[in-house]
Amino acid sequence: MDTTGILDEALERLHATGPERNGWLTNHAPMAVEALARHGHAAAVHRWLDAYAPKLEEAPAPHAPVTAANWREALGDPARITDWTRYFARELADRPWREVLAEWWPRLLPGIAGGATHPVIRTGHAVRTLLAPGGETAPRRAELAHALGYWAARHRPLPPLAPLAAAPDAAAALSAVPPVPRQEGGIRERLAQLTAFPVWGSAPDPDTAKGLLTELVTAATHRYATHGHGEPIMLVHAATAPNAVLRTLPALPRVLWAPSLAAAWTASAAVTAAYTPREAAPYAPAGLAPEEVFARAAAHGDDHTIKFTDTALDVGGPLALAAAVRSVELNPPAL
Repeated sequence: MDTTGILDEALERLHATGPERNGWLTNHAPMAVEALARHGHAAAVHRWLDAYAPKLEEAPAPHAPVTAANWREALGDPARITDWTRYFARELADRPWREVLAEWWPRLLPGIAGGATHPVIRTGHAVRTLLAPGGETAPRRAELAHALGYWAARHRPLPPLAPLAAAPDAAAALSAVPPVPRQEGGIRERLAQLTAFPVWGSAPDPDTAKGLLTELVTAATHRYATHGHGEPIMLVHAATAPNAVLRTLPALPRVLWAPSLAAAWTASAAVTAAYTPREAAPYAPAGLAPEEVFARAAAHGDDHTIKFTDTALDVGGPLALAAAVRSVELNPPAL
């Protein structure tokens, strides 16, 4: 946990920028600096931000305020990103953040794949900071407003999906996900081709849902070790998106845990279908301690690599660490 105040400084610095760049590429800086600070690299945060800063853009101009009366028509409209951020900033100024999150979580879950799953990932990082001891600071509440606003603006449900044969566990379910027919173009073009997923993840109670979600994060992280070469950047989201949901569960009413599992499975399966390679590849054991693996990711500097390694450390164990090292090897360094 960052006790230096550097994370809050970094978030304040970033809140003058928009959540996207170059059209609709995501600004990953809020998520990456949170992971750096959490794993003992707060001293490197501003240097990392200095290197990332040329990619950042100003927040888009506002259009018209989002309100309790008109939010449905604004949902999924990327031109309303700033309107949505301002709406959530007002909500979080007037109400406890857990109350706002609980109200909006089920509204946003159907669009979990929107923005290539980055909005839910940003939300998971924001919630983790707020749940930390002494974490309910103004910059962290503002970060939740930015994350939820981004998600609302990029909200995009997947096409209707038919059920395929049931899978016995998460690893088997991911292996049974059919690749989209044309693995080319951006993620929106790929997700539009989805037609069916294996049946997996039925949870009769909240604790079962949490256990299955943990299993899914573990399976997706492990799978990266053997399949990450299919698309090294995009496939990290098959693990980081469900892990963002898992991190958020402690802040949510338990009645929302089972639907959260279902949405997380959909997100992980969608990314897997869009980018998974046809064949597995060998990997080497990491042979490093967790803190050494994260230090390697931090020195590498790529935002996706940092976030995936953060998830791999949540999973723990030799195969997760090997997957994290694989992400360092596969993705181009940024520092």
